[in-house]
Amino acid sequence: MRPAPRQGAKLARLGGRSVLRRLLAHLEAVDRDWDRPERRARALEAARSLAAGVRDAGIALPPGARDLPARLAGALERHELVSLIVPLERALDRRVRDEDFLPVTDLPAARAERMPVCVVADSFRSAFNVGGVFRTGECFGVEEILLSGYSPAPDDPRVARAAMGTERLVAWSRCATAREAVARLRERGTSVVALETGADHPEISAFEPRFPCALLLGNERFGLSPSLVAEADGRVRIPTFGVKASLNAVAALAIALYELRRRYQGTPA
Repeated sequence: MRPAPRQGAKLARLGGRSVLRRLLAHLEAVDRDWDRPERRARALEAARSLAAGVRDAGIALPPGARDLPARLAGALERHELVSLIVPLERALDRRVRDEDFLPVTDLPAARAERMPVCVVADSFRSAFNVGGVFRTGECFGVEEILLSGYSPAPDDPRVARAAMGTERLVAWSRCATAREAVARLRERGTSVVALETGADHPEISAFEPRFPCALLLGNERFGLSPSLVAEADGRVRIPTFGVKASLNAVAALAIALYELRRRYQGTPA
């Protein structure tokens, strides 16, 4: 779609940043309405028209999006659309949160049975990480998540955004301290395993879990308190091979839960 000459002049008067913000809003509307064909088509047509006007107004597009008018003129897949959105976000210093671009991977079929494993997240500072604990725990079928210390709960909107609805699929409760969580679990006959980085702990692949069990995860910076680690029924580590000796807490949880799921199902290594 070719804009009228006056549109180019009007856009030039608005200024580059204002026009780029409008263009980004149109592209975001295309992404938001991707699964609604009629609305997507209208948003895409508006983006094409504005992109043509940007070219005629002589407004510079940022690196990575300089061929945007030509790319919008043809058929566009969703990942290609996002590759045009990101350069505009960066040019406008748009602060994008991690949870703003999480993928949706809901499955239509019922999930596999839950395994008798709980997760204790003690004093997590990051709401995004707590949301990741819920997503990862639900993915591997944990029974419950216990939040202790100052870990934010799903009533925090930031946790809920990162959890992507999984906070409604996994039972969870709050304990004042990790020790309170451990005491509650032991009353149920649950063995407690601390996931830490100490070189003297056995690798998780060599650990023989006793179900039901609970996995203790500590603060992103400080980990678990040494006294709590000492009191655990078992201690495990994930071996690392780089200069940095630790993983992101949620990444470590995913590895540990995969191994526990494999052992629970009796799958050979």
